[in-house]
Amino acid sequence: MNQKPSATVSGVDPLRTLDDSELDLADYLRDEAEPPPPPPPQGFAALTIGAVGVVYGDIGTSPLYAFREALRPVADDGLAAPEVLGLLSLLIWTLTLIVTVKYVLFLLRADNRGEGGVLALYTLARLAIGHRSLPVLSLAVAGAALFAGDAIITPAISVLSAVEGAGLILPDLAQWIVPVTLGILLALFLVQRRGTGAMSLAFGPITAVWFLTLGALGLWNIIANPGVLAAFSPGYALGFLMEHQTVAFLVLGAVFLAVTGAEALYADLGHFGRKPIITAWIALVMPALILNYLGQGALVLTDPAAIDDPFFRLVPESWLPALVLIATAATVIAAQAVISGAFSMTRAAIQLGLLPRMKISHTSYDQSGQIYIGAVNWLLLAGVVALVLSFRTSEALASAYGIAVTGTMVVTTLLAIVYITRSGKLSLPLTLILAAPILILELAFLTSNLTKIHDGGYVPLLLAALVMLAMLAWWRGSQQLLAHTHRQAIALDSFATSMLKSSAPVVPGTAFFLTPDPTIVPSALLHNLKHNRVLHDQNVLVTVETLRIPVADPDDRASYEVINPRFARLTLRFGFMETPNVTRAMAHARKAGLKFDVMASSFFLGKRRPVVTGPIGLDRLLDNIYALLSRFSADPSDFYHLPRNRVVELGERVAV
Repeated sequence: MNQKPSATVSGVDPLRTLDDSELDLADYLRDEAEPPPPPPPQGFAALTIGAVGVVYGDIGTSPLYAFREALRPVADDGLAAPEVLGLLSLLIWTLTLIVTVKYVLFLLRADNRGEGGVLALYTLARLAIGHRSLPVLSLAVAGAALFAGDAIITPAISVLSAVEGAGLILPDLAQWIVPVTLGILLALFLVQRRGTGAMSLAFGPITAVWFLTLGALGLWNIIANPGVLAAFSPGYALGFLMEHQTVAFLVLGAVFLAVTGAEALYADLGHFGRKPIITAWIALVMPALILNYLGQGALVLTDPAAIDDPFFRLVPESWLPALVLIATAATVIAAQAVISGAFSMTRAAIQLGLLPRMKISHTSYDQSGQIYIGAVNWLLLAGVVALVLSFRTSEALASAYGIAVTGTMVVTTLLAIVYITRSGKLSLPLTLILAAPILILELAFLTSNLTKIHDGGYVPLLLAALVMLAMLAWWRGSQQLLAHTHRQAIALDSFATSMLKSSAPVVPGTAFFLTPDPTIVPSALLHNLKHNRVLHDQNVLVTVETLRIPVADPDDRASYEVINPRFARLTLRFGFMETPNVTRAMAHARKAGLKFDVMASSFFLGKRRPVVTGPIGLDRLLDNIYALLSRFSADPSDFYHLPRNRVVELGERVAV
């Protein structure tokens, strides 16, 4: 690499009034009191109901299509009772092994300071290893990329499957299913910027009613055919797989639809806590799901014609409007849950250096997890609309659905094995023995779903490949740029000493220079000396650190170190689930010993623009992707919440 500085400088007029950001900063600096106490914590019952709505919204919509899709591969020549019982047994034991054993009993205990999800598990594995491992990093990137594919497909298939129920009420209006679906999805994405706070108040109760409805409908049909309870025996599942070896993989791919959304148990751990999530699953969600699947099976055994849509045929025709209405509400909630999860996953990826900076807006005063990322929101909307227009039915989308989910689950299991063995919790042989049944089952599901590639399964793989390529290109480019900076570095300590004897004019005030490495001189400081030929009376190098924990301790937020009378270092720390807010952190900096006048201070940023110059090949492709992403990266002033109009940018072109 080589670099060429440019003279692009944007400054401010010092003779002006404070804007909103600076008033905000001034308020924080004037306030010596402790921050206001947090709002009272929610009770256990409220957290449990909230978990029902947010955590289980996605998996709660699976009865709309999972059993129907599992029946199709074996229904061509008619259905026998053992086949129906075998499918039901597969559904029941898949829910038990994947959700109850893997997630509820184990992964919910593998938390990173209360936070879960594939990137939180990656940080645990990385800490256990003791250094960055490229294979483990690749696993984490793959898991996050597959989640992105899931986040696009889930809203499309969930809302489509519910609106399709309207076709049973008014068959002549079937042509309006796609427009109505698009209208609901468009409205859902348009209200994202307002935040999930107001909507989430209704999520729990509505979803609780949905699960109670699922259980009641299932129980009602089970009473008419109680013999379906024999499906609890795993022998029916094994017998089905042995007898239907030719279509077993197709069936497994459909059965796996019953556990889509299970990743939300782990990803939303920090929002509700372990006990409410476990209680909601055991007391309501799991019984309701199993009862409903058994009820659908009982209906099909009684009336084989119900195979075309066993869920909506659980009720008499006069009840269909009410069922479609509540099903539509449940699917919108399921879509909302995965959209919020995409926002959280993106923020974690940004903080871990896997994606460029994006503008992150907080939509709640007291809930840091409620955020909005406009770029992600509109990309998801574009992807969802494209899928609905391309596939047009939930049946067609079901072929594309399972691959992303199964892939994410396999990645989570592999990362868990790395974490358990490298942290010394269990030996490798014992860990493999315990994890083997889950991993083998998930790999079987993944293999089954891979057979659907030509039917639409290529969609999530293509989406995941694009996201993974972007993540790896950004991580690689950032590491290269950091290495280049170190090669061209000037040690700060010796530079600071020499500046005490420099003849450069000294102007009053404080200059803050944001830099990733506080041991070397920032390029913005050198360019300021070169172009403006001045040195400020106080020069503070500000480094924003992302910790390997979700939320930084307020007492560790800021540390201040004086190098000499003219130079100092300030380190601000944020967890990987936090949005860095330098303005708010300045209150902690003052308590750490930093003294400065707001009106006599400026923030200097060194803005690098990569220019691709290498030979044609894979490296150049990755460099081009990095350069393209850097153009769309959010302005550091917005990302770090610096006081507006007190920022000076000094640009440079860097050849890669």
